[in-house]
Amino acid sequence: MDALVQGLAGLLLKAVPTVILLIFVHFYLKMMLFGPLQEVLRKRREATEGAREEAQKSIDLAAEKATMYEHALKEARAEMYREHEETRRHWLEHSATRIDEARQRGRSITQDASHKLEADVEEARKDLASRSQMLALQIVESLVSGRAS
Repeated sequence: MDALVQGLAGLLLKAVPTVILLIFVHFYLKMMLFGPLQEVLRKRREATEGAREEAQKSIDLAAEKATMYEHALKEARAEMYREHEETRRHWLEHSATRIDEARQRGRSITQDASHKLEADVEEARKDLASRSQMLALQIVESLVSGRAS
């Protein structure tokens, strides 16, 4: 067993430089390769996340602007409809006013014509009454002169 322990001790003594070399290679690679690689990966991750955040901000800003444009468009349409309705209402009021004026003119013309017709009828009655009296006198004169003859 002593021989076994001495053999193992000899093996361990021979393995010490290899272990030291492996530890040195480990730290060397960690410092020279993996450290800069980790730094590059970290910067890349930050840049990617930054780009994603910027893209998300741009998307949010675009969505906000789209909402603002839609709101402005709705307001513009509503204003246009209000103006259209107001114009239509003014036109209807104007038309109603013109129709009322035309009705009043029509009533006035009808009343004037009615008064004129009544005056003409009255004048015709007076003329007829005077002519009938003259005709009656002529008939009486002709009858009286016809008997006298």
